[in-house]
Amino acid sequence: MRDFQLPGRSPVRAMDAMVATSHPLASAAALTLLREGGNAIDAAICASAVLAVVEPQSTGIGGDCFCLYVRGGEGPVLAYNGAGRAPEAATIDWYEERGFTEIPVDSPHAVTIPGAIDAWCRLSADHGCTPLERVLAPAIHYAEAGYVIHDRVEADWHEARDLLAQDATAARIFLPGGAVPRAGDVHRQPELARSLRLIAAKGRAVFYQGELAEDLVAHLRSRGGLHTLDDFAAAGGDYAEPVRTSYRGIDVWQMPPSNQGLTALLMLNLLAGFDLAGLDPLGAERLHLEVEAGRLAYRIRDELIADPDHADVPVEALLASSYADGLRRRINPDMANRELPEAVMEPSDTVYLSVVDRDRNAVSFINSTYHSFGSGLVGPRSGIVLQNRGRGFRVDRRHPNCIAPRKRPLHTIMPGMATRNGRVVAPFGVMGGDYQPFGNVHVLSNLLDYGMDPQTAIDLPRVFYEKGELLAERGVPAATLRALEARGHKVGPAGEPLGGGQMVLIDWDRGTLTGGSDPRKDGLAIGY
Repeated sequence: MRDFQLPGRSPVRAMDAMVATSHPLASAAALTLLREGGNAIDAAICASAVLAVVEPQSTGIGGDCFCLYVRGGEGPVLAYNGAGRAPEAATIDWYEERGFTEIPVDSPHAVTIPGAIDAWCRLSADHGCTPLERVLAPAIHYAEAGYVIHDRVEADWHEARDLLAQDATAARIFLPGGAVPRAGDVHRQPELARSLRLIAAKGRAVFYQGELAEDLVAHLRSRGGLHTLDDFAAAGGDYAEPVRTSYRGIDVWQMPPSNQGLTALLMLNLLAGFDLAGLDPLGAERLHLEVEAGRLAYRIRDELIADPDHADVPVEALLASSYADGLRRRINPDMANRELPEAVMEPSDTVYLSVVDRDRNAVSFINSTYHSFGSGLVGPRSGIVLQNRGRGFRVDRRHPNCIAPRKRPLHTIMPGMATRNGRVVAPFGVMGGDYQPFGNVHVLSNLLDYGMDPQTAIDLPRVFYEKGELLAERGVPAATLRALEARGHKVGPAGEPLGGGQMVLIDWDRGTLTGGSDPRKDGLAIGY
């Protein structure tokens, strides 16, 4: 299968355990914990915490978290929703009276109450087997002693320079000497190290009711935010019923709304009606069908997906095969659809990771502050970067995703899990904001339609449809691009890598694990 692309990495293979993350330090810390007897939940939280330090542009403890988990690799898929909510005072009247038409990306109004620490603490207590103090120790070490800036991290960091300069604490911590740290530089975050120590010692209470909450609320209110200590005290995630569809005999699981995971399942239902396996994986026919399915699914996302506690999202009807059959008639294999509205798209930086341990506990885990460095607002004493996930709300009282008190916004970060006959095939995911449904579908189709191993499936060049243009990564053949243009697509180069993914494939018959990690980031799959 390697002839589908330019030579790249080989997949990583092991027997006992495997972890795949977007950064070598996170993968190494998680693997060490697994060797010590920690389980997949412990390792996932450990890796996510390290990533919150060494990829500060992508994630942090001031962001949100989602997890899909299968104990022992067999049985029910558990889903934990760690999405934060808007403040109690965030009414549509308040925003309309002040002339808001959208939530400003770099404002306190984009900051929803962070859900990551709640998720980590709850998952650790319910499913972990290692004390939280040990789980967070590597992250504390790197924040305190320092870590070396990696190349992709530096590149992303530059994009947020102006944002960081707007907040005194952000500038002090993340623009030392007034400049973005360079690849190879050592960077430290002592305030964040102290915050992580407090969480390790005192648990979630110190974040939502103690001094960390006080620091964050005071900073948000000084910038005009509506947040209160009561909002933080009331925060909490919950276990949710994941959504599912079947594709090529595999059950594919995603988080339910307000998560956009449903979008990927809609795409798979549409593509199930085409014989993709008979098409060139980098040919115009396959990529055109993928793009057109995505455009239809994103239209549904933008119209209907919202917090189910505040809006009726007809999940069962949307996932019905009859609905896909009707929608599929709008796909012309030979021509782009001219009648679809443009999808609402936002850039994003995120981390995604997959873990399988010796007992075959399988975890699909994702953590994010949304845009690069989130809102750009950083707690002065805590060093915590606050997300801007509230940007996902609409300021339109007629829309189901309209901002409202204690409401969760449309959420882009989406972990995936594939199972067959109740057994895990693979935890998988592709980060990248609005690209994620495309990325999840593309990689899963590479695995199931074309028989690629996880690394090849992740490596294969990608395309994305954004703002009326089909964006293609380097490596998509020139003949394919010309054929896509002949189908009516405006084609251009992707200005940056499309997403970053991880996967761990379980071979139950041979008792082995195969991991892949995306070369578009600094990632590493490693096992033993």
